[in-house]
Amino acid sequence: MTLGCFAHGQQPKFIIDGQAQGTSYRIQYYAPNSIVSKIEIDSVLNVIDRSMSLYDKQSLISNFNEADKSIVLDDHMVNVVRRSIDLNRISNGIFDITVMPLVGLWGFGPDRINAFPQPETIDSILQFVGMDKLVLDGNILIKKDKRVQVDLNGIAQGYSVDVISQFMDSRGIRSYLVELGGEIKVKGYKDVNVPFEIAIESPQNGKYSNVILQLTDKGVTTSGNYRRAFDLEGRRIHHHINPHDGYPVQNNVASVTVIAPTAMDADGYDNVFMAMTPEEGVNLANRLDDIEVYIIYKDNDRFKEAFSAGFYQYVKNN
Repeated sequence: MTLGCFAHGQQPKFIIDGQAQGTSYRIQYYAPNSIVSKIEIDSVLNVIDRSMSLYDKQSLISNFNEADKSIVLDDHMVNVVRRSIDLNRISNGIFDITVMPLVGLWGFGPDRINAFPQPETIDSILQFVGMDKLVLDGNILIKKDKRVQVDLNGIAQGYSVDVISQFMDSRGIRSYLVELGGEIKVKGYKDVNVPFEIAIESPQNGKYSNVILQLTDKGVTTSGNYRRAFDLEGRRIHHHINPHDGYPVQNNVASVTVIAPTAMDADGYDNVFMAMTPEEGVNLANRLDDIEVYIIYKDNDRFKEAFSAGFYQYVKNN
């Protein structure tokens, strides 16, 4: 996605750029003066990393993955695990944070692979994959099998955007756009009654589609199978793993854009919609409150589009 910055608000515009969570962030806000610093934003993100970063071997999530049974979580990880349990139920198990061993097996962890995993290897790992192997009891996360490992990367970045947004709220900032690794949350307006504008990335050559969103007080994210993928033995391998059979998802969906009340929900649901057929994705979005989806999919080598019923209300009229 790209950020639309086409107008001057009545108040001065401030921009903070930085690096975090293996990607970049950009914050644009309007205020009488510079009341948020980069140091403060980095501090907020560092606290989240100490909770849920797989790169930090001392983080809570790393400790849980090494633990035999249970661990006491902080508020951040409790919030994300609790919502992950909700999304697992809503998606009939498609969204699953216990797929980490399968993600690594298919070459999306630290090590690439040069041959397909054997079916018996996949079956052996499936024995300890599934969110029925987890229990969240208050702030204690319990694993029923000590081999269970969790990966929150499919939702934690969106949550980080929400936490930064809450920090902006606490400073009394009423108009802002927070973007981290493509996950976005907007509040208020960039000018008098002029919403923030966000262009949707196209799966064709990484350019932008003709769809421009006008949003306020919403989270939005785009996920595509063109981002984290590689070719192996003549097949394209995508990083979305089906937790039911242990294999990478194979469908005709090229990208999804999700609009939700929070960046965490947008981030989580984009994984769900990427694993569904376009028809299934649109039907699910239409059943959910406040969730809209725009799907680009391939049909006989041509790109086509599918929308949920309420998506058009956010599209700018050209």
